[in-house]
Formats: sequence, C-alpha cells, structure tokens
Amino acid sequence: MILAHDLGTTGDKATLVRADGSLAGSVTAAYPVDLDPNGKAEQNPSDWWDAVCTSTRELLAKTGTSAADVDVVSFSGQMMGAVFVDTENAPLRPAIIWADTRSSEQSGRILARVGMERGYRITGHRINPTYSLSKIAWLRDHEPEVFDRTDAVLLPKDYLVARLTGVRATDPSDASGTNAYDQGARAWSDEMLDAAGIQRRLLPDIVPSTTVIGSVTGDAAQATGLRAGTPVVIGGGDGPMAALGAGIVDAASGAYAYLGSSSWLSVASSRPLWDPTMRSMTFDHVVPGQFVPTATMQTGGASLQWVAHTLGQADDDGYADILRGAAGASAAYDGLFFLPHLLGERSPYWNPRARAAFVGIHMHHGRDSLTRAVLEGVAFNLYSGLLAFRESGIAIDSVDVIGGAARADALLTIMADVWGVSITRRSLVGEATSIGAAIVGGVGVGVFSDFTVARSFSEQSPGIQAQSESTARYRAAYEQFLDAYRRLEPWFDAL
Repeated sequence: MILAHDLGTTGDKATLVRADGSLAGSVTAAYPVDLDPNGKAEQNPSDWWDAVCTSTRELLAKTGTSAADVDVVSFSGQMMGAVFVDTENAPLRPAIIWADTRSSEQSGRILARVGMERGYRITGHRINPTYSLSKIAWLRDHEPEVFDRTDAVLLPKDYLVARLTGVRATDPSDASGTNAYDQGARAWSDEMLDAAGIQRRLLPDIVPSTTVIGSVTGDAAQATGLRAGTPVVIGGGDGPMAALGAGIVDAASGAYAYLGSSSWLSVASSRPLWDPTMRSMTFDHVVPGQFVPTATMQTGGASLQWVAHTLGQADDDGYADILRGAAGASAAYDGLFFLPHLLGERSPYWNPRARAAFVGIHMHHGRDSLTRAVLEGVAFNLYSGLLAFRESGIAIDSVDVIGGAARADALLTIMADVWGVSITRRSLVGEATSIGAAIVGGVGVGVFSDFTVARSFSEQSPGIQAQSESTARYRAAYEQFLDAYRRLEPWFDAL
C-alpha cells in the first residue's frame, strides 16, 4: 500500500493506493482558513498536522489496513506558502498561504531591483505577491521579532515531512513556485534572494521529488498510527502532482485543467514556456526533465462554492439544484457577466487588487442567471490561458479535466463551448492529485518502474464536444468579458 497525503486549502486528503493503481479508500480531515479583505490568508500548521494524524488513523481503520502494510508515505501540497519554524521545526506563527496578497510592497521592491522580464526568465513566473519570496520579506518587515527567531522557512508539504521525519528539504516542483528558484540552474537563485534581502540559509535543500527523505520517527508513529521506520518520499507541489495524476507526463500527453479551489490549465513540456505577455507561468514537473507551463486563476472552483453559499445552496442537493438551473439559463448572451476575481487574480492579469463583480445585472436576472454567469466567468478566465498556449505554438484540441468542480456537467459544457475544444473528464476526478502523489511515492521506493503508469490509473469519459454556433457567440462575449475588466481595473486600484 502507498499512503498519499494531499494537503489542500480546505483539508488534508489521505488516500491508500494499491500497486495496481486502484484506491483502497480515502479520508479527508478539514481545517479553516483565516481570511480578511486586506489580503490576509493564513492557516495554522498545527491544524495541518492534526489533520494528517486524524486522516491517517481513520483511513487505516476504515480500510482495515495494518500499519505494517504501508510501504511508503508521499505528499502533495498547496504551493507558494511560507511556514516559519524554529530549530525544532515548531511553527512560530500561522503559515502565510498561497492566497495571501499582502506583500505587494515587498514584491514591488524585488521587481524594481530585478525587472519583470528578467525575473520571469529566471523563475518561470512573474514577480508577484502571491509567491513565497515576497511573503518572507513581508514577515521580516512587519514581524521582525518573529523573523529573528526563524531558523527555516518551509513550504506546506515540507513542514509535514519535517514533522514525520525530522528532515528539512523541498523538491524542484514546490521550489519553482516560490519566486526564489532559478529554473535553468535547478537551484535557489542568489539574484532573487539578494533582491529580496533574504538569506539562503533560511531555505531547505532541494532534492528530486522521488527522494526517500527519511522515515517515520517514533514520535510521529505514535501520533499517526504509522509504523516507525516507514519510508517517506518528499513528493511535490499540488499543481505538478495533479498533472501527473491526470497522466500528463510529457508534451505528447496533451492538456488538462484542474478545477479545484484555485483552477488552472496546463500542459507538459521539455522546456519552460515564456509567454511574451507573461500570461502563463512554468513550474518544474515532478517528472525529471519535464516542466509544467500553467495558467492559473485564484478562484475557479471557489467561485462556484462562493455562489452556492451566498445563495444558501451550500449542501450537496442545493449545489446540484443551482447547477441544473444554470444549465438552462442565459447570462453572457443576455449581457450578464461575472469577473471571478474573489481573491485578486493571477493569470492573465496578475493583479492582487482585482475584485469580483457582476456586470450587467437587470431586473429579470435571477438565481439561475447569476450562477450561469459565474460558470461562464471561470471558463472565460481560463480561456485566456488556453490562448496563451496556442499563441506559443501549443496545439490544444481537447482537454482532460480533474478536480472537485469537474463533476459539474454544466461547467464542462460551458468550457467546451467557450474554448472550442472537446472536454473529457478523468475518472477519480477528486483523487487525481492523490494518485500523482502515490505514483511519486511508488517510484521512490521501487513499487513502480517509472511515471508512465499514470495514464493507466484512470479512465477517460466520452468527450463533451463544442457546439460551433455556441463557440462563435461566445467569442464576442469573451471580448465583452475582457472589456469589463479593463474598464474596472482603475476602480480596483482606487479601492
């Protein structure tokens, strides 16, 4: 058995995967997020650890699995955060997670010293406050007493690995989401660190994603119910790990979209993709020698969760009901648009001050129209990333989708029509990231010979085909969607 932990924004999912790729079971333990309108987004790392311990114990009990039958533990984790720990790996304050955008000032200073194009070429990413580097600098500037006591800054999954094994490390996929990583040198960037005024000693060593970094300690075994000495593989960031779980291991694998709290469109490539207008960014893959060009929006699936909660339809039946209503409603064709920037935005605008907005509401618009506008807004925003890939010479005719929101047929139908492509859903849509983590763990201990097993671990549904008439109408609507943002951007800045 392979135990894979997927540390997400809303909870940790523990999944047991057999050597043939089948799932023995999964358990999710939830935890809260501390948000405020000023850009704060924090979580308590102790909540993550408690969730790992709880989900592991419950999963072993639920599946009747002995701790002795777990061959390896591997991790996938939310990226771009910062966990500040002391010499004993104890957190000194709440973790600053990916959604936090308070470090605009620090990001601006880095930008002034390096330059956007230079930073993009070094790291594969724009210089932006969503990344770890400026968050570290923000803490130094705003909480110097905590910063002075910080012995290391870890990424979220790496904090859990340290709790399990006592070893600090990270992998290239997670490191590539920090704004502090030189993608060409495959190492921390002295130039970026110097620009931020951050010392290299604070960051852990970088090792391949399949590295057996250590084993479960006696204390961790007692807390989790695992066997002391069980090998632990470092794993990777959730974006590249989702790519692997979707079977995207090289350029020939095609494109996929992840529809979770944040959402993205991605492909695999043997080299970084440098978009001339920097709409996309590139992560290192967990597959050695491969990269994962990606266009990510802050709140994709989270926009659906938000509208369901706001309309009082947050339970499963209510959620399904509003999606059914949206399938037969009209929004963009009727002049109603939703800008899905609930937590600022990454691709394509890279504006932490962006806000969500309904534009064009008329008296006759109701619940179903508003919900459809949200679905179309997510599809429109991700379409900007698809265009960036096409304009860089990457042909995309079909897209596999994974993630919790991939269960929403109405969203997939809209995506097919907006994008003008065939949309196929992978089986185990909610477990693709866990499957990726399991494959990396299995390769690390020799259960799997290589990463090509990924494609056989899930099946493809029949494709949802784009309707050419709808695609043509959506092209004009997409331009209106872009125009709404352009007109509102000065107002966002004024806020």
